[in-house]
Formats: sequence, C-alpha cells, structure tokens
Amino acid sequence: MTFSKVFIPYGGYWSTPFCKWQGSFSSQHPIQFAAQIAQRALEERGIPAETFDSSCLGWTVPSHHCFYGGPWLTAMLGAPGITGPIISQACATGVKCTEYGGSEVELGRSEVFLALTADKCSNGPHIYYPNPLGPGGQGDKEDWVMDNFGFDPSPGAGKAMVQTAENVARQEGITKEEQDEVALLRYEQYQNALANDRAFQKKYMVTPIEVKDARGKKTLATVETDEGVMPSTAEGLARLRPVLKDGTVSFGSQTFPADGNAGLVLATREKAAELSKDKSVEIQLIASAQGRVKPGFMPAANEPAVRLVLERAGIGVSDVKAITTHTPFAVNDVFLARKLEIKPEFANRYGCSLVWGHPQGPTGMRSIIELIEELAELGGGYGLFTGCAAGDTAAALVLKVNVS
Repeated sequence: MTFSKVFIPYGGYWSTPFCKWQGSFSSQHPIQFAAQIAQRALEERGIPAETFDSSCLGWTVPSHHCFYGGPWLTAMLGAPGITGPIISQACATGVKCTEYGGSEVELGRSEVFLALTADKCSNGPHIYYPNPLGPGGQGDKEDWVMDNFGFDPSPGAGKAMVQTAENVARQEGITKEEQDEVALLRYEQYQNALANDRAFQKKYMVTPIEVKDARGKKTLATVETDEGVMPSTAEGLARLRPVLKDGTVSFGSQTFPADGNAGLVLATREKAAELSKDKSVEIQLIASAQGRVKPGFMPAANEPAVRLVLERAGIGVSDVKAITTHTPFAVNDVFLARKLEIKPEFANRYGCSLVWGHPQGPTGMRSIIELIEELAELGGGYGLFTGCAAGDTAAALVLKVNVS
C-alpha cells in the first residue's frame, strides 16, 4: 500500500524495554501492562487519551480475556469511546498495525489513530481442543509458543523456525563464520544505543518500570533497560556449536523469546504537527508491502517484500538513508545484505532484535521507532524496515523524515 496523507508525530511512539522470557515481565498480563505503559507514555508526551478516534491492538500470543482485545485496552487507557480490531500476523504484526492505522488515516476514517502491540512469550498458554472423535474422546493439545516455534503446518513446510534459517544458509552458502560476524557486529552496534547513559533509547523508551505484584503494592523488580542481552565476543561465538546437526546456526546467532509492548500514533499532517514534541521534525509514512517465498525458507522472504515496498515508494536502495530489520537469525541480515548489495554495518546501527529479543508483536514496531529516531539524528531521509514472519513471509515499510 502507498500513503500520501499519513504522518507520525515526532515523539508519538514508545516501547518498553524487552525482557527475556521468564524474566521481570513474566508475571504481567500483556494487555493490562500495555494499557499501563501507554497511559504513562501519553501523559509524558502530553497527548490526552481522548485525542484518539480509532485504534488497533496487535498480539500473537493469547492471554486471559484477550477476546475483548482493543476495546478492553482503550477502556483501561481512558478512551472508552473508541474501538478497533485485533491484528495478529506473527512477527509482521508491528508493520500490519502501522499499515492498518495508516490506511484508516489515508482513507479519511481517522484523524488520530493509536496502534498498540503487546505480547508475552513467558508462561505461554497450553491449549486443549476438544475432539469427540479422538481415541477415547481424547482431545488435541498445543503449547502455543513452543509448538509453533517448532512446526509450520502449511502444506510443504512442516519445519521449525531454525530449520528455515538453515535452508537459506545452505542454499546461499552462508557459513557459520559469516553469521557469527554479523551477530558480533549487531551486539557492538547495540552498544551505541547504550552510550551516554542510554541517550538513544531514552528518546523513545518508557523507563524505569516498576514491576508490581498482583495486588499492585509490592515492587518485584525495577527494569531500566533490556533484560537478557548476552555479551558477545568473537571467541565465544566461535565456540558455540550449531543447534542442528550439520547446521550453521548457533544460539549466539539467533534471537530469544521476550516480553514487552510498544505503541505508535498515526495522524493527519495537521494533527501530527499539533501533537509533535518538535515541529521541525516531520515523519511521513510512505509505503508498506509483504512478501512470501517457497516453504521452509522464511529469512529469504525479506527480499521480495523489500523490492515491492521500494517500488511502491518510488525509490531505490541507494535512496535509503537507514535500514532496520527484525533479525531472528543472523542469516537474515547476511542474506539481505548480499541481495541488496549493501554492507551489513549499514543496517541496524543501534542493534536489533537479534540482540534485544523478540516478543513477537511489538518487535517490528520497536524497530520502526528506532528507525525514526536514527533518521532524525541523520538529518532526515528515507528509512526502510523489514522483517520475516511465520509462514515464510515478510513485511516491509518505508517512511521519510524531514528535518527543517
């Protein structure tokens, strides 16, 4: 889809730190937690909840009462008069929420739209599906997080996520050493986000967060930055064995499940300027796209998604000033750099999900937010985000920042 009327207020976005699963956020209800964080973020940005006329909620892991989704969240947020759908498209959820909100603004159905994404991989639901025709009337069961990481039910697929990375590595001749180099590079780039007392992250991240007990009284933990980031060295990565026999992907060159949430405001040009914390910075949504490849080759889907979104935006790779990616495997970034003929260090200058984890729905939205802040630092220009998703798919997005 292409856009001409959709803008994002500078500062009109936020993310929690991401905490590795079974960590400090593991006891939080993802939707209630997202409402608490959004309420705080909007207050800090001077945006009243009643400003919004529509919304959506992106999540990929079911939680208690999630049937009520968006209307429940906005009611908790203090905007009971608005509603909107639940959007769930695995790791593409962040882009699809942004795209949906953008389409509502583009078509004149919304002036100020709130897109929220929230997921918790910790303590994922264990689901029982009744089956009267099963042996002895026994039903079917599913561990939502673990079973779906391990198996794609699509015809011709049937592969675990890590196997799709190995398939691309084998097809493209991507070695473990190349993956380790990119993994180390992304860890080193992440240090830029932590420099000067986390100056870059503090531009968008809601922090510190006090995690309370179920009664909301006792503080269980105080989270100031991403939790679960593993220090990387060339020697340490070289020592790690591949996860699969005769493979190339180690635990050091893939991301980890996490918990967190993120939010983004989309608006008309006039409303975005009104809500912006710096009117000299204008952020415009330009285009979005999806891609899909043959079964079992998920990381390769970024290429067709990027080609299509650049075509829709009317630009080439050489016009792009910054790139961020969702990187579940280092294979993704090695592959994309080859296909786009760019150096790996051109992308993810402040790190990526390979380093800070993957709560699924919010992952891509955080990367889009970091892309905006990077472009603002660079004085403006076109930015590209892309990330693969379950089902051998990918989503991509182009936006433009103007700094006057």
